[in-house]
Amino acid sequence: MDHLVLATRLRLMRETSGLTLHDAARALGSHTMTVRRIEAAETAADADQVATLLALYGASAEKTRRMLAGVAEANRTGWWHPHRRVMSPEQQRWIGVESAASVVRLWHGALVPDLLQTQDYARVLYRVRSPGDDAEREDQKLALLAERQTRLADRGARLWVLMSAAALHTMVGSPEIMRSQHEHLRAAAEQRHCTIQVVPLTAAPHPLTAAPPLRLLRIPVPEIGDYAVWDLPGDDRVDDDPAVVAPLRQAMDVAAGATPIHVPLPLPELPPAVQRA
Repeated sequence: MDHLVLATRLRLMRETSGLTLHDAARALGSHTMTVRRIEAAETAADADQVATLLALYGASAEKTRRMLAGVAEANRTGWWHPHRRVMSPEQQRWIGVESAASVVRLWHGALVPDLLQTQDYARVLYRVRSPGDDAEREDQKLALLAERQTRLADRGARLWVLMSAAALHTMVGSPEIMRSQHEHLRAAAEQRHCTIQVVPLTAAPHPLTAAPPLRLLRIPVPEIGDYAVWDLPGDDRVDDDPAVVAPLRQAMDVAAGATPIHVPLPLPELPPAVQRA
């Protein structure tokens, strides 16, 4: 996250100075693509390059000192680095944002969203989506999910979940797995940082009814806007363009505004055989 903040601030300083990518590239003695990659946090932050750009943009001595002091932190390896083998390129792009988000909003029309899934529930879904994975890869995916859930709770970030009641009826694995998942949802709904809204099956369509699973990430840094992440077959799609994200945020607001908050959740009854277990 520190890398993204540094890159974003460099881009904003260049734009505020009225300088072009060509101007910055000329100062660095490089190509404009190099500047683009620096401003997109797609390459490691280089202290000499950052110092050159700050001088070009007319940064004060104090601002230069602070930003250069942050270069080492920006290049620090993220906690998810050991799990990169099981992460898609797009997930590697947004996981740092999620790890620093103050608010995470989720929508899913058919399943319990990942940040509220139990390990058994998630394991069944991983096997459906990636049937060729070996046990080690599967376990690493589950470890990554558990770490994401723990870190979100530890830093007290707000988790705001909107899902269709269909997610409570979709039989993922055995009835025992579903019973455990239901109990987990009940417990999560009692946590202060967590809001769970369930759209009844009888509800009228809302702006997200036909939308794919969506994740909105809000960062407590004024220079960085919200991120939108769609969970699509094959890979995620990430967008931080305000023109794209703002309508999605509005759609989420409208859908959430039309859905009551259920505590405890109105969960469906499980098969009698499970109830007697």
